[in-house]
Amino acid sequence: MEFDQELDTRGLLCPIPILKTKGAMDKLQPSQVLKVVSTDPGSVRDMEAFARQTRNPLLHSRVDGKDYIFFLRKEG
Repeated sequence: MEFDQELDTRGLLCPIPILKTKGAMDKLQPSQVLKVVSTDPGSVRDMEAFARQTRNPLLHSRVDGKDYIFFLRKEG
């Protein structure tokens, strides 16, 4: 999946990945996509909740070994 920016939060535990995701999303332009990579199993639930609460769609998520990978699109 294509993305505009990547955020590596590997090794960080809740709530740090979400706080860093929010900061990165704030810097994006509408329609840009952020890829987030995390090793925190709780990030799956947290990213889904973040997407709902901020109305920035979670376009895709997957697990790749120990990494949890998320793609979020910034809404206007």
